Amino acid sequence: MTLEESKNRAKSEWEALQNDIYILIGTATCGRAAGALATLEALEKELSRRSIEVKVVQVGCMGLCYAEPLVTISKPDSLRIVYHNVTPELVPRLIEGYIMSDDPCLELALGTLEGGEEEAPYIPELTRFEHELRLVLRRCGYIDPKNINHYIANGGYAALEKALKLQPEEIIKEVKKSGLRGRGGAGFPTGRKWELCHNAKGEPKYVVCNADEGDPGAFMDRVVLESDPQQVIEGMIIAGYAISAKQGYIYVRAEYPLAIECVQTALNQAKEMGFLGDNILGSGFSFHIEIAKGAGAFVSGEETALMAAVEGKMSTPRPRPPYPAQAGLWGKPTLLNNVKTFANIHLIIQRGAGWFSSIGTEGSKGTAVFTLAGKINNAGLAEVPMGTTLRELVYDIGGGIPKDKAFKAVQIGGPSGGCLPANLLDTPIDYDSLRELGSMMGSGGMIIMDEDNCMVDAARFFLDFTTRESCGKCTMCRLGILQMHEILEDIVAGKGKIKDLDLLLELAEDVQAGSLCGLGRTAPNPVLTTMRHFRDEYEAHILEKRCPALVCSELIAYYILPDKCDRGCEHCVLVCPTEAIKGEKGEIKVIDQEKCSKCGTCLEVCPPEYDAVVKLSPVSLLPSKEKGEVK
Repeated sequence: MTLEESKNRAKSEWEALQNDIYILIGTATCGRAAGALATLEALEKELSRRSIEVKVVQVGCMGLCYAEPLVTISKPDSLRIVYHNVTPELVPRLIEGYIMSDDPCLELALGTLEGGEEEAPYIPELTRFEHELRLVLRRCGYIDPKNINHYIANGGYAALEKALKLQPEEIIKEVKKSGLRGRGGAGFPTGRKWELCHNAKGEPKYVVCNADEGDPGAFMDRVVLESDPQQVIEGMIIAGYAISAKQGYIYVRAEYPLAIECVQTALNQAKEMGFLGDNILGSGFSFHIEIAKGAGAFVSGEETALMAAVEGKMSTPRPRPPYPAQAGLWGKPTLLNNVKTFANIHLIIQRGAGWFSSIGTEGSKGTAVFTLAGKINNAGLAEVPMGTTLRELVYDIGGGIPKDKAFKAVQIGGPSGGCLPANLLDTPIDYDSLRELGSMMGSGGMIIMDEDNCMVDAARFFLDFTTRESCGKCTMCRLGILQMHEILEDIVAGKGKIKDLDLLLELAEDVQAGSLCGLGRTAPNPVLTTMRHFRDEYEAHILEKRCPALVCSELIAYYILPDKCDRGCEHCVLVCPTEAIKGEKGEIKVIDQEKCSKCGTCLEVCPPEYDAVVKLSPVSLLPSKEKGEVK
């Protein structure tokens, strides 16, 4: 089958789908976790029971993870409606209401979708999406990731066809002009890296896609691989042609089984269609891609550690130079980029460097994909132009903080990123602005914190992670981060001393200077930024022996207010795991502080009409004179 025949077949299949009633259901990992497979089974059974012939298409993640399972029903000459939190019990209502008649079932609808411009074929009418510019995510949740025809019909592989008619140097020049920077975290200019690898001496050369993604709260790469993997493959093939490589590897953690399945299916289909393998599209250029499964170590995301893992060695970083572009896999020139970096390549080649560089800021071009996790109403994915402010992401796209609580901080850039406070909400998000504030873009993970979060405990949590994930090769990383973590453990336990703050700063400098890879050099960021913006919380833990957010268990206590306790209520007594609550029926209950495990269960079960259980800092109950002595 010729390329033109393949494109015509893909277009015909896509148009046939669009001209009929069809149902999309998100069955990526987030959808499955919310019960999408049970909803899918209910859809198929109900349609079969009613003898209705409607195409049901499994798609990836649209980014609205908070609303899963998502079901989209499209009818020709009518509204295309997205329904949220669709359980199996709601399926008959949707089929009877909107499939069989014209009742849109608005009580279940999240919003409508309408066709859009050529460069962004799906412009949702949902309020959240009005603030986004979806390029990498534009097909995610709308096409079947296991059907290459859906990708081709929406412009897929047109960039590869164009690239193969250009000289490698022309492609590299276009990528350089675009201003694209690596989306894996460091932000190194992509075109410059390609040029270095193109000019490097040595054969064979390799192309590697970093899909390790070990940051807590980050799942952008997983969503792209589960929802639209062909764009990553197309970008890798173009990169292989540009640097004269014949072999590529996608390094993805084994904890992503669905992503691996989708990518392998996509690779098989691309090979069958002639986009991958020998003599691609009759050009004489050959390129092959294999999947390399990782064991899940966070340090494997560092490029030299990743390449060691691909080679079958222990995943530990090595000194640079030489850089991978000069001596990478098996000592040969290797081009290594992130999932989202490769996903942008076909857009640049197809639409031009000028178009891409018109998006974003002077030093950060294009869009950025972020995960919104933590204390946020609309958890999920967002893609915005570089330079979009934190406020727009948190409130306009993320829907703000649950229960109208106050925004306190956002941790950006993974466990080694910095924590930025509320007075920096209007900061434009780009590589340079974040670096100036002691944070970093990272791979795009964002964890939102509200007034109930303790920033000292947050710093302790992130250092606990990096302590465990350090490979141990560097003394300062192995022991320095551990020592910082132990100091924070003392502070949250009320055992800290004011001189510990100076020691933390000194250790942070030593760890940054004495670490070989990015894990150690950036691990102190959560401590440095929380001390800069929330020093009062550190001092409260040390000088007043209290946690202002009432989070640190050693610095809080639960009490039952005598004037509010209902003597006949036994809720707290029945659920206390340590039998710390005393008081017979008809008596006021009292918590034995020696036995209390501070689990908070009593507070959760106390009836709201009584509101008798409170969580307090013990120091708040001391007489004023004693409070002064504590200080």
